[in-house]
Amino acid sequence: MDYSPDQGAWEERWHPLREEWVIIAAHRQSRPWIGQMVGAATERPPQYVADCYLCPGNRRVGGAANPAYESVFVFDNDHPCVGEAAPAIEDTAAVLPPPYRVRRANGIARVICYSPRHDLTLAEMPPAAIATLVQTWQQQTHDLARRPEVHQVLIFENKGDVVGVSNPHPHGQIYATNFTWKTFDTELLAQQRYRREHGQALFAAIIAAEQHDGRRILFEDQHTIAFVPYFARYAYEVYVAPKRSVPHIDALTDAEVLSLAAALKHVTVRFDNLWRQSFPYVMPIHQAPTDGGDYRDFHCFIGFLPPLRRPNTLKYLAGPEIGGGNFLSDTSPEAKAAELRALPDVHWTEEVS
Repeated sequence: MDYSPDQGAWEERWHPLREEWVIIAAHRQSRPWIGQMVGAATERPPQYVADCYLCPGNRRVGGAANPAYESVFVFDNDHPCVGEAAPAIEDTAAVLPPPYRVRRANGIARVICYSPRHDLTLAEMPPAAIATLVQTWQQQTHDLARRPEVHQVLIFENKGDVVGVSNPHPHGQIYATNFTWKTFDTELLAQQRYRREHGQALFAAIIAAEQHDGRRILFEDQHTIAFVPYFARYAYEVYVAPKRSVPHIDALTDAEVLSLAAALKHVTVRFDNLWRQSFPYVMPIHQAPTDGGDYRDFHCFIGFLPPLRRPNTLKYLAGPEIGGGNFLSDTSPEAKAAELRALPDVHWTEEVS
């Protein structure tokens, strides 16, 4: 009997980039739930907030004043998790018993304000403004990657109270570190191994598989594709990827940047339209290390990891994920993609009544 993903309400699916199994248990989505619920904001925030430390002209917590910026604004984080001022670590072999080790956490942490407007999320920005943001990601990656102490550039956005955002002004962050990040290490090794064993690029095979099925694709043009991956761990998880394989986002051409901006607009508008609210997510840019190694097998892409599986219900990480180390998804990737595909591409706040 031919396999159909419609049968995937209770099965394991192989996640080729993480080289692990994901448990798909979509029949659990309708189980009774009397646990904690989360709510969306009922009022739209104003365009400017006088005590917001990210709005133009306001003073930040570190004391510096923001300029009257009119587009994307980047500054060094006032409360960095890594920094050039990190204390030196001496040889601790004599004082730390094996197997314990320690090393210096050096790096550069920056904040990227998407817009001077306090209320303008990625979904509500015009494509040209999103393209400017992508170009900023490119420039930051290009500049930071050329610093000898930087081994990887992690760019990400945390959006929404439920993912712990400390300031609702739309913004992202940059961590340029003297170490590499575990997720991208895992993805790099998986892509290198797939090339050795199969003679082709892993991400190209993923794109081809999604194109062959078609039902999980949310956006596609000449340069970019966006889809709910077959092996999605989160409900409404989405990959936005250039079709041409590049290890870092700064290698994209102008045409690819415009295409990527259109895809980001398309996906985030559908997120907001799903439940007519500002949709929360974690959005990392997956990039290769920047230490001069051979990373031609790494395919740069943007991932969206939304924490909600229903309008007011979080996907909690508990026994299977934290305890067992394997993800359990309460939803079907095909069903979640179908929900997103059915939505209009005009933001719900712009609909004509």
